[in-house]
Amino acid sequence: MDIIDLEQPRGVIVSVGGQIPNNLAMKLYRRHVPVLGTSPISIDRAENRHKFSAMLDSLGIDQPRWKELTTEADIDQFVQEVGFPVLIRPSYVLSGAAMNVCYDHEQMHRFLGQAAKVSKEFPVVVSVFMQNAKEIEFDAVARNGKIIEYAISEHVEFAGVHSGDATLVFPAQKIYMATARRIKRISARIAKELNISGPFNIQYLAKDNDVKVIECNLRASRSFPFVSKVLKKNFIETATRIMLGEQIEPVDTSTFDIDYVGVKASQFSFSRLHKADPVLGVDMSSTGEVGCLGRDFEEALLNAMISVGHHVPQGAVLVSSGDVRGKVDMLEACRMLHDGGYKIYATAGTARFLNDNDVEATPVCWPDEEGGDNVLDLITGHKVDLVINIPKNHTKRELTNGYRIRRWTVDHNIPLLTNARLAVAYVKAFLSKPVTDIAITPWQEY
Repeated sequence: MDIIDLEQPRGVIVSVGGQIPNNLAMKLYRRHVPVLGTSPISIDRAENRHKFSAMLDSLGIDQPRWKELTTEADIDQFVQEVGFPVLIRPSYVLSGAAMNVCYDHEQMHRFLGQAAKVSKEFPVVVSVFMQNAKEIEFDAVARNGKIIEYAISEHVEFAGVHSGDATLVFPAQKIYMATARRIKRISARIAKELNISGPFNIQYLAKDNDVKVIECNLRASRSFPFVSKVLKKNFIETATRIMLGEQIEPVDTSTFDIDYVGVKASQFSFSRLHKADPVLGVDMSSTGEVGCLGRDFEEALLNAMISVGHHVPQGAVLVSSGDVRGKVDMLEACRMLHDGGYKIYATAGTARFLNDNDVEATPVCWPDEEGGDNVLDLITGHKVDLVINIPKNHTKRELTNGYRIRRWTVDHNIPLLTNARLAVAYVKAFLSKPVTDIAITPWQEY
């Protein structure tokens, strides 16, 4: 307010500084500060869970079921209705444990005991967590509720990884045409209802062509500069001109005209964070990101992964693939590794599964087991070039062993992947495209 008193600006922009200025929008509005672009009342409607949810209901737009609950008994009852897994966000948070996905009662009560005080003052939001759903980002600029330009990108990982940690692909490669159309239609209705003028981002869940809205932010998101670079259309310039009141007509562009692909990969600094568990979840842990282009998805992904510090494995790979689904998800990639001449080491259960399915794998012992080759010795001796560790469940033994493998890997500077979908995509990429074949092409040439 001191700055505003001093500068006496004609208007203030709150949509390009992440979440904090968005949270200030209503306070500025109450002090009669002219906010340019989308009205703070609309920003509040999108930011307030209850208002936004009610708006979606009134528009007939689907969203994952959720409830704000004030007692553990209510939480149990809601979970009985919807079933596990559920996503829990306490409003009163200790130690930054802001959100968690819980797969059973024991885990849920342990998390609630550690992270939250559940009471009338501190309700907890519990929502259905959709497994194996694609997460899709819709970035756009609108003027008076009409979309001017937009971009649809998708995450490589299934929903459940924070979009700051996820690997983003643009243009989206693997979504149905019908899904893309539906996302465009829903976004247009939300833009109209909130009368958006300026940048906005909507996150969607898509499963078998069924589309649900996760959230809508009336600001520029982290994917804005990325899609602008790939499309060669500066979304923020368009948004700024709209917020300053210029008449801008809708841009007729199709991502089908682009014959290259962009991939945004995340940069992690776990090696500098003593004792942190290098695993991805709904809380963001990346410290930066890299955007890369390629002639196709494999080349773009390979460029991006190398840029964030992965080196393509030359000799052996260690696989610990978690539960049955993880094992099945990783089978094809392991077969490709084996056929590509890589030696595969695997923890006991994974090794048994791979050998049963005609993929040769050498079993190694868990960190807490005696005798035989121990997984930690393997890592310490740098006998593997890549570790794929898919967390299985949250039993104490699993957490301790999985954590030690992941931490050991990071501390010995060996590339680590903890997401099955990203691991499979990466393996396919480096096996189908030798690094020596990747062209180094300036941005202008795409």
